[in-house]
Amino acid sequence: MAKFDYAAGEIPENITINPDRSITLSMIGAAAKKAPKLVRISTSGRRTVLATSELGDGITGNIRGKDGTVYYNVWSSSAERSGVWKIAPGKAPERLAALPTDGLPNGMALDPNGRTIYVADSLKSTIWAVPVAGGEAKAWLTDAALAPVSTEAVPFGANGLRFHKGAVWVSNLAKDSLLRVPVAAHGEAGRIHVVTKNIDGVDDFSFLNAHSDVVFAAQNAPDKVSVIYPDGKVKTVLTHADGLASPSATAVSDGWLYVTDGGLNAPHNSQLQRGKIDTEALCSSDKA
Repeated sequence: MAKFDYAAGEIPENITINPDRSITLSMIGAAAKKAPKLVRISTSGRRTVLATSELGDGITGNIRGKDGTVYYNVWSSSAERSGVWKIAPGKAPERLAALPTDGLPNGMALDPNGRTIYVADSLKSTIWAVPVAGGEAKAWLTDAALAPVSTEAVPFGANGLRFHKGAVWVSNLAKDSLLRVPVAAHGEAGRIHVVTKNIDGVDDFSFLNAHSDVVFAAQNAPDKVSVIYPDGKVKTVLTHADGLASPSATAVSDGWLYVTDGGLNAPHNSQLQRGKIDTEALCSSDKA
């Protein structure tokens, strides 16, 4: 669907499909020793840079509020830049909340009320809660299930994150797991439910639709996209043979599956792929 220039730092990390069918992409930059960017691509293919950060930083998760405000994470060693940022319509980027410089803010999601942003921290075994109205980020959940594994080649724990059907869903890349954490009546975290521990290299993910618990998960190092069913069954549906190259995130819109490929390994095929979802085949596999 779209090809990018890896050497220029165009390394897609995360994706949001907007109501007008434009696409917002986080371009991580750092792997090519370039500054990160947040980019919008229109349906005609026109590219607009919404925000940048400094060389050495990373722009990771991005999401959109109902009012059109764009939120994104900046991973930085600078206390002035690390945290959750926002771009209100017609406004310049501004930081909403600081996050620790020894962490790695990664996947993010907004609750249906538009009041709280949840952020997965890949280094601090934590999911942060950030008030949309402004204020200090609070540790919503800190647990060993979210922790990285120091012996792994990429020691990242909590990674992708989505709010779905009253729960925060989060992946752990190092532990090959997908977890569901219900949000209790007063907003606190409920008991962690393990959906699967059999999804190697899991990065970010998305759902078939707002009512389904069927998940499309990007698996970064294995170059796979797999479907995870509610019973924990995992089925690989795309591989390197389909052109995958370090897939980091998926998104679903109007029956289409979008996959961001960072292209971290030579020949560095950084790209955005799109394919039609065979819903009938998915449902048949779910019942099998």
